[in-house]
This record gives sequence, C-alpha cells and structure tokens, in this order.
Amino acid sequence: MPKNGKPLKTNPRGLYDRIADVQNLAMKVNGYRASVAKYLRSLDLKLDADSLVLDAGSGTGIVTNAFHDCGLESRRVVSLDLSVNSLKVARDSLKKRNVFSKQTDFVQGNVLTMPFADDTFDLLLMCGVLEYTPLDDGLREAARVLKKGAPLVFLPVKPSVVGSVLELLYNFKIHPLASVREASTRYFNIVGNHEFPITEPISWSKTIFLLEKK
Repeated sequence: MPKNGKPLKTNPRGLYDRIADVQNLAMKVNGYRASVAKYLRSLDLKLDADSLVLDAGSGTGIVTNAFHDCGLESRRVVSLDLSVNSLKVARDSLKKRNVFSKQTDFVQGNVLTMPFADDTFDLLLMCGVLEYTPLDDGLREAARVLKKGAPLVFLPVKPSVVGSVLELLYNFKIHPLASVREASTRYFNIVGNHEFPITEPISWSKTIFLLEKK
C-alpha cells in the first residue's frame, strides 16, 4: 500500500505473514483484547441478531476476539486482513471458542478496496491499520461499507514514545491526531474520543475515536 504517495519499504502482507505468531502473543500479553472489550461493553451499540460486524485490518484477531468477549449480538462477524498467516492465527484462536467461531468469516483483502457492497455493515472496527494507508482513502472506504448512522470504532496509533518505536518496527506512519479528526469529519460525525487509563498498556500507543457515518 502507498504511504504518503510513496511505496512502503516493507510490504505489510509479507511482514505480518512472517510475524503473525509473535504479534499475536505480544498482543495477548499486553492486554489489548481486554481493554478493547471493556470499551465496547461501555457503548450503547444498537446491535441485534441481524447485525453484521466488520473488523477491517484484523491482524491475528485480537479485536475480533474482543468483540466476541463483549457478548453483543450479531449475525456475522467478518475478519478482514491482507496477511494470510494472520488470518490463520485468528481462525485457530476462534476455533477454541466453538459457537463464536461459527459466527465469524475470514476474508483476505485490502482495507482500501474491500470486497463488500455499499452500506453493508452495522459496526466497523479498525485498529492500527490506516497507518499503512492514506488516511482519507481509508476512512472513505470505511464509510462506503457502513450503513448510514452506523458506528466506526477507530483505534489509531497515537504520537508517543511507544508509537515512534512501533513506527520503526512495523514500518508505518502515524497520522497526527489533528489529521485524524479533520479527515474523519468528511465522512463521519465524531461522537467521542476515548483515552485508555494509563494503567492499561494499550494507552501507551493507541486512542479511540468513536465515529458515526453521516
């Protein structure tokens, strides 16, 4: 994918295919899943047994698992990622959950050209993926696949010491939060901007924007 109009030094798909197992272990240890699940439970999401949920740029399924941890209703959850190995790790982790794994589909795809019709999903989750894309392009595509008024729970990497280290490790580019807010308002209403407690490791690198499609 392009970064600021230039090719990435590292292909995200190849990188995450190589490190999927290590990445999954690191995300488990640092408690990201529990933090995201706790946040999702705090929201008044209007989901029911017919709702469709998309985790776009799902990686090894940490956020997909966090959604299942919440106990929220849905008809299907789709976990989409470029990395085949990451999707395999995600699938294997959900197989252990039996009933939940039957509600989840795994799709290889690009977050800039998602293989879904317009106005498909009732909830979209995006965590640490638009750092690999032009921000406006990623948010425009997110808005396209969401139903009008549906929420996007967007977890960008925020500027910080930890974020700078992650930039080097994963070869992405952090978008300034002012740019995130500006780009978001083209397609969404900003409903909230959540900061995790400092005691939760996810707070060291990520924030949450709760957006609603216009």
